[in-house]
Formats: sequence, C-alpha cells, structure tokens
Amino acid sequence: MRKLLNTLFVLTPESYLALEGENILILMEEKELGRFPLHTLEMVLYFGYKGASPALMGGCAKRGVGLCFFTPNGRFLARVTGEDRGNVLLRKAQYRLSDDPSASCRTARNFILGKLYNSRWSLERATRDHPLQVDVPALKEASAALAGLCRDVSLCDSLESLRGLEGAAATLYFGVLDQLILREKESFFFRERSRRPPLDRFNALLSFAYTLLANDCAAALEGVGLDAYVGFLHRDRPGRTSLALDLMEELRVPMADRFVLSLINNRTIQGGHFRCQESGAVLLTDEARRQLLSAWQQRKREVITHPFLEEKIPWGLAPHIQALLLARYLRGDLEEYPPFFWK
Repeated sequence: MRKLLNTLFVLTPESYLALEGENILILMEEKELGRFPLHTLEMVLYFGYKGASPALMGGCAKRGVGLCFFTPNGRFLARVTGEDRGNVLLRKAQYRLSDDPSASCRTARNFILGKLYNSRWSLERATRDHPLQVDVPALKEASAALAGLCRDVSLCDSLESLRGLEGAAATLYFGVLDQLILREKESFFFRERSRRPPLDRFNALLSFAYTLLANDCAAALEGVGLDAYVGFLHRDRPGRTSLALDLMEELRVPMADRFVLSLINNRTIQGGHFRCQESGAVLLTDEARRQLLSAWQQRKREVITHPFLEEKIPWGLAPHIQALLLARYLRGDLEEYPPFFWK
C-alpha cells in the first residue's frame, strides 16, 4: 500500500477493500492491513482480484473518490465514480488542449524533454559502467548532441518542429544503441529500427517491450480519468491510443530499452529464443514470450525513487504517477507537466 498525491495504491493482490464508517479498510483473510480516511483521498487504485465491497463502491461514489480496478499485472478493468465526480471537466480540458496546436506543443515538448534526457543518461551510464566494452568517445559525442537538442526542444513552439527534433534525437540515440549490447553480438545487434515486422532479434524484443509499456500507459491514463485516445504529440487516429504513446515517450528508455538490454546482457534471452521466417520477419517463440513477461513483471516490482515526488515506488507505478501528474496539470493544479527524469 502506498499513498501518493492523495491517491491510495493497493498492490497486494489477495487483499479485499471494505468500508467502515468513513474509512477504507484493506483486509486479507480477516486481518486488517491498513485503514485510511476516505475524505483524505481523491482516488484508490486497486491491483488485485478479490475486489471491494458494494458498500465501499457506493461510499466512494457518494464522496467523489475515484475507485479503479486493475489486474495484478496492471491491465485496466473498470472504474467506479459518482455522478457528481465524473471526469467530464478533466476530459474537456484535455480535448481543448489537444485542439490547440500551441498548447499541445507546450505539453508535448515536456514528454520529449524527458525522452532526450533519459536517452542521454542511458548513454552516460554505459560509459561509466562499461568503459572497456563500449566506444566511449562515440557515446560521449552522441550524449553531447542530445544535450544540445534538449535546449532546442525546450524553446520549440510548433508540433512540426518538435517532431523534427525528436526524429533527430532518435537518429542520434539509435545510431549508438548497438554499443550497449554487450553479449551474443552474433545474434543480437541493432542497425536500425524495424517493425511490422521486426527484422532482427533486438527489434523483436523492442517491439514486444514497447507494446507492454503502451498497454501499461493506456491503463494508467484510463485509471485517472483521461482519454488515452486523444494525444498532444501523437494526433488522433482511429484505434490508436495517442496519449498513451505520448506518455510512454519519456519512459521508453528507462522502462523498455534498458529492460531489453538487461535480458540480453544477463543472458535471460538468447539467440535460440526466436523464429526466423522466410519473409525476413523475426518472431519470439512461445517460451521466450513467457520468460519475457515474467521478467517484465519482476522488473515492475523493483523499487526506484521517483524524480519529482522523491518517494520510493516500484517501477510499475511510474506510468500511473506520471498519469496523475498529467491530470493535475490539465486541471490547473500544476503550472507545468513534470517529465520523468530518470536518475
């Protein structure tokens, strides 16, 4: 259980939520794990499978406390909100901002600032941790160029220019990403990004990890009442969770890229875990998918210090915290959306 930003995160899958007076109780096998006054909460995010009592759901609706249910792995299931709570004002603010190119750019550039900062920090960490295995001058040069692009992004005032800067940054980062692959170089290498289908093993892993991260970001946005399909950098397209793609930009490197690199460098995934088709597509085997999903859930349980809140949280809550901060920014509670600057 964690209480952050007036939001209660219940992470014990076997727990059951109940109402006693004006308090929410977290119970497990009739044992009380925690008790929190409802009037101090804005939202309760429950990651489990036993659920909550009808009395608590009614109590949250009556008091305007959002109650959201997720699977233990983070897939969004449902939200209980009262008639007077709704999220109509929040979503209308989101839609207004999305329809305003200038306001969209001011928000989107913070997502990209986070992405560039985290890309640069990943390269710097490689030069520090593996100076004898990587091309330090090449990584330092790319890092310096990314730092310059960060300054340009912070001053950018149009979405078209922002996309151009993001593309330039991606070219720099992907140009040296192969340096960070330290094991089985004959099987795992990175030349360029390929998808639908991926054409090498590393791209196959990246695509799978990005899909998992996008799903987690979409669930986090739905949990706080935002419309995952209406973005700022990624524009509206039927069936595409554009805001989830926006949110995941700053989380790609620390949550997905670093995860894939750890699978390879720790030999969790090896060259034999893939099927190469005649068309050139490279796909994960069923066994590899199972191992990757297990490792993903394990990684999400690792504890980090959130850079803005300066609170310890599991990695899996990072998308949820960023979604909460984005909602607060849209409501006007924060002057600016704080990017996730990985440290």
